[in-house]
Amino acid sequence: MNHLPGYKQSDDFSLVLGGPLFQFFIRARLTTDTLNLVKRRVIVISLFTWLPLLVLSVLSGDAVGGGSKVPFFYDIDVHVRFLVALPLLLAAELVVHQRMRLTVRQFIERGIVPPQTQPQFEALIGSAMRLRNSMVIEVLLIVLVLTAGHYLWSSQMALEAATWFASLVDGQHRFTPAGYWYAYVSIPVFQFLLLRWYFRIFIWARFLWQVSRLNLHLLPTHPDRAAGLGFLGGSTAAFMPLLLSQGALLAGQIANYIFYEGKTLLDFKPEIVAAVVFLLLVVLGPLCVFAPRLAQVKRQGLLEYGRLASRYVDEFDQKWLRGAAPADEQLIGTGDIQSLNDLAGSFEVVNSMRPFPFSKTIVLQTAVTVLVPVLPLSLTMISLEDIVKRLLGILL
Repeated sequence: MNHLPGYKQSDDFSLVLGGPLFQFFIRARLTTDTLNLVKRRVIVISLFTWLPLLVLSVLSGDAVGGGSKVPFFYDIDVHVRFLVALPLLLAAELVVHQRMRLTVRQFIERGIVPPQTQPQFEALIGSAMRLRNSMVIEVLLIVLVLTAGHYLWSSQMALEAATWFASLVDGQHRFTPAGYWYAYVSIPVFQFLLLRWYFRIFIWARFLWQVSRLNLHLLPTHPDRAAGLGFLGGSTAAFMPLLLSQGALLAGQIANYIFYEGKTLLDFKPEIVAAVVFLLLVVLGPLCVFAPRLAQVKRQGLLEYGRLASRYVDEFDQKWLRGAAPADEQLIGTGDIQSLNDLAGSFEVVNSMRPFPFSKTIVLQTAVTVLVPVLPLSLTMISLEDIVKRLLGILL
């Protein structure tokens, strides 16, 4: 491929523009090389996984009733999974592509990767893109989905009760026609797209870890309190659609257990906490690879600015408190006091450096994003009418 003069590998960084599935989508006209046609992609893939379930359930009489305890139209999990969570997984690709490319460019534009280190930085990007394009990895993901993924879903994710997709015969589930499509087409497609996302996050984590080992130009007095790496905290916003997708998936599964197996929302408190912690690690964990470098920069900064501060305050003391100031220099209006204050501010910036390139606010926002889809389930514990009455009581 020919590139214009001044081209850099960082200009082509993308976690999603590549791989066999991406090339298939291009040939099928479900996407372009710039990730256009998002609506078409969402509609086609969602209908491919959901519509056959509807048609087959209607034909077998399991759509709204029949012998199933949980008819198709009343299965909250299946609708949330394929009409909410799956579209969010697909929509997240465009957001991540656009934002992560800008994030990677910041390493160059902010001078964090100095000119002499840029060839190594470009090589790391090339390595990440080759891994992203690996056909072997996507084949392994398909194998994993059809083996371990199917076992995990059938043993832990499905309801114990009879449903539109499986009936209980001698204590064992027997798939209906819709159930076969659900188990061997819809669920594998969803699991593959989800695992593919986690693989992309692994590529991102690997790339950041390799970058953290380069000779970076980090400044302890940078006002972002992260030696200039604070922009990485903003990159977590790119994964918000992915987090919402995972939160919706969790909410759909919990809803089924609440409505059809007599569970309560509080019964799933450990699962909800575990999901939040896991997704926090998934999104924020890759950024933590810079913690050792930030700690080193902070220690070095405290030593260097400590020596500078000692020298300055000693000279200030000698000049203004020990009588060394020239007779014609007035204390009022001198810039020495302002310089002393500026130096104290710089030292405070170094001393307050964060151990990670993200703030507590970012952590809170990430956790809230995961929990937002689960919040409506709180209405199963208290009615909307009671909530309105309590709010009116507070306000009035």
